[in-house]
Amino acid sequence: MAGKRVLVREDLNVPMAGGAIADDSRVRAAAPTLQHLAQRGARVVVMSHLGRPKDREAELSLKPVAGDLGRRIGREVRFAEDCVGEQAMSAVDALQSGQVLLLENVRYHKEDEANDAAFARQLASLGDLFVNDAFAASHRAHASVVGVASYLPAYAGELMEAELDALHRALDNPRRPMVAVVGGAKVSTKVGVLKTLLARVDSLLIGGAMANTFFKAKGWPTGGGLVEETALEEASEVAKAGGEKLILPVDLVCARKMEAGEALRVMEADKIEPGWMALDIGPKTIRLFSQRLRGAGTVIWNGPLGVAEIRDFSDGTRAVGEAIAGSGGFTLVGGGDTVAAIESLGLAGRFSWVSTGGGATLEYLEGKELPGIAILKEA
Repeated sequence: MAGKRVLVREDLNVPMAGGAIADDSRVRAAAPTLQHLAQRGARVVVMSHLGRPKDREAELSLKPVAGDLGRRIGREVRFAEDCVGEQAMSAVDALQSGQVLLLENVRYHKEDEANDAAFARQLASLGDLFVNDAFAASHRAHASVVGVASYLPAYAGELMEAELDALHRALDNPRRPMVAVVGGAKVSTKVGVLKTLLARVDSLLIGGAMANTFFKAKGWPTGGGLVEETALEEASEVAKAGGEKLILPVDLVCARKMEAGEALRVMEADKIEPGWMALDIGPKTIRLFSQRLRGAGTVIWNGPLGVAEIRDFSDGTRAVGEAIAGSGGFTLVGGGDTVAAIESLGLAGRFSWVSTGGGATLEYLEGKELPGIAILKEA
């Protein structure tokens, strides 16, 4: 390993605010792999995307991330102003054993998302080995995730291995009873996940705005709540397939507007009044869900159970999060909104594994093969 150029794909796609990192949990998650490679004397070359640049927008540069990454791994992280070409190559050539270089945003080049072979070859020319540590980007067949692995010996990084171990433990070898908690806004984006989970779990608890679509499919009034009209048939199918395993809220916290400081009322799930919208699960539902979670052997949680970013509508997500954390089972949390909720509600550090993947976790839960992982198996 000493002296070898190791090209590492990380997911450093962090939220930025005013040129600074708003949440560096992805940087923290990436640090161990990079630290260990550097300690073993590798010349570490890190690539990542940030946001969805249309051009080379300065606010989507990875430059501010280099400093934070350096603090997390305890050594200086150099920065290259591009990820391919003369600037990248000379920055890599200047690296000594144990030094770390961060390349500029790979998505500044349209060829990355297109999985362009020539671009992948240019990236691959910067390394002797390739390590994919970006589980959260591995559902995308991009040049920096998949293409590079065609030109270099490819391996999984520590974060990638830990993600896959946690998912394997939760899905393929679960302790029973196994409970899934799924929230969020849309049924359509999670219908595959719901169907796959129903075949495996003992109970599937549904919350968030997606519950409205299930209610509407039953013919219940949903007031002014968000309903996905195009997914009513899918919701009916899932409910039918789920039978008694599928548990919907029985009461809801409602307001006239989705704003802090509104008057709140708790209504039965089948009696939402016109002009009111469901924005959180109610106290009976919290008790029902908590009961199902007590003593669970395995819990998978994806999606908040209400509008958790507004304090007035966060009680359900917090209470169910507490119940999951206290269940005594193996607890796997996934999805960006869920992770943000547990951070803001003071639940961080209380789960067995918090996945860095949003879409990647969902696709894995759905049983889809992720291109970034498939290529490692081939390699």
